[in-house]
This record gives sequence, C-alpha cells and structure tokens, in this order.
Amino acid sequence: MENTIEKNLKHVHELLAKGGFIEAMTTYLHEDVELREGNSEPKKGKAFNVKFEQDFIDNQLAEFIRYDVYKYAINGNFSFYDAVMELKLKDGSTLLSEQTVATEWKDGKIFRERYYHA
Repeated sequence: MENTIEKNLKHVHELLAKGGFIEAMTTYLHEDVELREGNSEPKKGKAFNVKFEQDFIDNQLAEFIRYDVYKYAINGNFSFYDAVMELKLKDGSTLLSEQTVATEWKDGKIFRERYYHA
C-alpha cells in the first residue's frame, strides 16, 4: 500500500504545484473524508469539501502564486509533508501559509487530513 500512497501523494503535490486544487480533491479525496484546519472542527464529506474549496476559489482567490512541497514522509497509511502556499486574494492581500500536512489514507484516497499552519 505504501507504494500506492507515495505515487498518489506525489501526484497530489504535482496538481497543487500548478494550482489544481479542485482536480486534486476530486481525484484523491475519499467520499467520507474529514479535512481539518489546525484545531477547528473537521469539514466532512468529499462533496462538501470540494464545494467549500470551489466557493473560496470563486469568491476570494485572485491569483495562484505557488504551492511548494519541501519534505515528505510516509509510514504505513500515513503521510506527512511541509509546504508553502502563496495566494493573492481579491481584496488585494497576499495569503502566505507555511504548513505541515498530516494525512491518513484509506483505499488509496485521502481519508483524514489536518493542516498545521504557521
């Protein structure tokens, strides 16, 4: 299973690196996914999370600048990576997020994912 996870994780990173957030989500989110930002409540379900992301893109995103992954590790059904995301928002501000992403995989899909931001 680890080879599948590594292959899928690398493809997720390729998609994110070119701003393909929706493609990454529709391809790799498990139907019962839970995504969590830091200590907030998890957002549950693939359909809900894809719509949430699409709403953000449509209403707040002006320009995708970068999504760079620096390191990753895989252990069993878990992966971890460090990344920097930079976006220009419609209000003129820039969102720069340094993050560590902790993911639990199930059936080759992202089942639970948590984002720790700095």
